[in-house]
Amino acid sequence: MTIAYLLPLIGSSRWGSHGQAVSERRRGRASLLVRASAVDEKHIHGEFSLYNTMTGKKEVFDRTVHEDGVVRFYSCGPTVYDSAHVGNFRAFLTYDILKRWLRYRGFDVNHVMNLTDVDDKIIKRVLREGSTLEEITEKYSKLFFDDLSLLNVIPADKYPKATEHIEEIVDLIEGLKTKGAAYESSGSTYFKVDSFSDYGKLVKLEKRESGARRTEANDTDEYDKSDARDFALWKAYKDEDGEVKWNSTLGVGRPGWHIECSCMAMKYLGPQIDIHGGGIDLVFPHHENEIAQSEAYSGKEFARFWVHNGFVNIGGEKMSKSLGNFRTLGDVVKNPDDARAFRYLVVSSQYRSTLNFTEDVLKAARNTIKRLDALRKRLADVQAEERTVEMESSSEIESIVETAKSAFLAAMNDDLNTPRAVAALFEMMSKVGKLLKAEKLDSAHARTVDDCILDFDRVLGVFYKVPTVGNVSDEDGTDGTDQVIPDALQELLVQRTEARKSKDFSLADQIRDQIAAEGYQIKDSPNGAVLIKI
Repeated sequence: MTIAYLLPLIGSSRWGSHGQAVSERRRGRASLLVRASAVDEKHIHGEFSLYNTMTGKKEVFDRTVHEDGVVRFYSCGPTVYDSAHVGNFRAFLTYDILKRWLRYRGFDVNHVMNLTDVDDKIIKRVLREGSTLEEITEKYSKLFFDDLSLLNVIPADKYPKATEHIEEIVDLIEGLKTKGAAYESSGSTYFKVDSFSDYGKLVKLEKRESGARRTEANDTDEYDKSDARDFALWKAYKDEDGEVKWNSTLGVGRPGWHIECSCMAMKYLGPQIDIHGGGIDLVFPHHENEIAQSEAYSGKEFARFWVHNGFVNIGGEKMSKSLGNFRTLGDVVKNPDDARAFRYLVVSSQYRSTLNFTEDVLKAARNTIKRLDALRKRLADVQAEERTVEMESSSEIESIVETAKSAFLAAMNDDLNTPRAVAALFEMMSKVGKLLKAEKLDSAHARTVDDCILDFDRVLGVFYKVPTVGNVSDEDGTDGTDQVIPDALQELLVQRTEARKSKDFSLADQIRDQIAAEGYQIKDSPNGAVLIKI
């Protein structure tokens, strides 16, 4: 298929135009302002490097790819047949942080996240419960959006559903057939992996012979295929599908899983996007298959950056519904403090690393949120007092804030290094806490410090009023153990960490014993040391 053939198809009334997806505020003078401010932001904040799964390294994110100054961002959304588990929400929070940072740097972001509302799991639930497809998917879509609200996630610009794009999906598959990249067999249509010479480039697969064993296939549906590696684009109707079926030029059936993302990404963002995100478990086969079908169709690189977040583990084992060890957000979040604590726990972890979820680390996150709130309350009190201090203290405060800002920006520019960014925040908190105790912070600089915290929160998003939705109550709901840990003990914990880094283990042990004498235990985790009440 030539480019001349592609353009009318992508720009047709059925497909729409990716230019139309950019709102009026992103056009004309507004676009010029975005591009102009982008230069200024780069000068102020430095260059932003992001890890690209495709290349296996960090790369500078160049904002000048599109003339309209818009970052085109697609991330894989939920399959709405059940409540999403906390592992899923790590992905959604990771891409919330990425989007917030892009906006912070002056980008305009057009973000699309799909809702998978037809697949094997959904059909099984429909038949098991005797419901309709719409009843099941609407129920769990609402729960998903409630959970996003609980976690202060900025909504995507669009949440397209697979069932609302059947005609576009069929058009895309027909285009692949025309190019010789797809074929029909027993009423189903498959992507022909051998037709795409770059297949496996994301996951770095070695080339395999056609006719590989079925156990090596990336599509487990029991249909007739020429090659076990080929995957379904359109699935022929089976009796066990019940009423879930569509009539099309491809026959009676339904779309495969992978094709929906290619279709909706290209419809709303165009044939080339800047960032494609998802969990690390989607690299293969889902994202690999998206690349193959999208690039075979358009002849262009599908996504410039592929960004993937790490797993969430429970008891040292990957959390998943198939293993039965998953926990939903409703299992974890019972009150507003829990919601903010869970958000903080996820956004303060290195997004590509495995996050080990336990009650202890969530409890430590609650304590951290309370410490942050307590400091902001003290800053508010000082502002209300209209206190003044000597010039020497004023200079010290300004230096503390500027140092924190520089460290925060450098950390976020380094592949969203939120652990280091949060460390910059707490280093500032520690120093400001000492000035507050010595009454060396005046009202104006208390406001400066709080403004800096809120500026960081444009990215972190942990200071917000949690909505009352689902099972979340305004009542405390704790067992009395989630008390704010004294600043003196937190300072000792920092000193112990520094002692261990310096290999002064004798001092580290002394500090540990001192903390134990105060009734606290140190627990080391991949997210850092935390204090737990004994």
